[in-house]
Amino acid sequence: MSQIFQPNAAATQTLSNSKTLSANNTTANVSLFSITGTVRVLKLYGVVTTVLGSNHTGAYFNLYDQSARVNITLSTVGVTLSSFAAGSIIMKTALAATLATIQSNAAGAIIEPTAAQGVVQSEFVAVKKTGAVTEIDYTYTTTNTPTTGAIQFFIEWQALSADAAVAAL
Repeated sequence: MSQIFQPNAAATQTLSNSKTLSANNTTANVSLFSITGTVRVLKLYGVVTTVLGSNHTGAYFNLYDQSARVNITLSTVGVTLSSFAAGSIIMKTALAATLATIQSNAAGAIIEPTAAQGVVQSEFVAVKKTGAVTEIDYTYTTTNTPTTGAIQFFIEWQALSADAAVAAL
C-alpha cells in the first residue's frame, strides 16, 4: 500500500536568517532561503537589526530559480529603507504586483490589513524549479561604497508536497 502525502496545516514552521548588507555601489541579490518541493509561505518579512546605510533603495523580495526572478513583491521601483534604524520592518502584505510594506520605527506606527477581518501579511505558494536551486532572495540597490546594516529575515511556512523543505542560505 502506498502512502499518500497529506499536508498538515498544524505543521507551520518558522525560520530566520540574519544578513549583513555590504553591497558596494550596485544592485545586490541576497540569498535568504532555499525552497525544495512546494511550500505555502504564510509570512515573509525582515526586521532591521543594525541601522541601514544612507542609500538603500529599490528593495523587494523575489523567487530565483537560477535563470529568472519571479516577483514576490513589486520590483519595478521597490521600496526605500535608507537609514532605517534597528526595529524597522519590511514585509509582504499584498499581491506580487504590489510594493513591499515598510515601516520605519522613527515614530510609533501600526500596520493593518486593507479590509476588516483581513490579514496583515499576504501568503503565497512557492514551487521549486526541477533540477535547479530555487531560493527566496532580497534585492536592493545602493550608491554607498559600501553600504552598511543588517536585517534578520523570517519565513513562516507549511509543506504542500512530500519533499517540501525550506532552509536558510
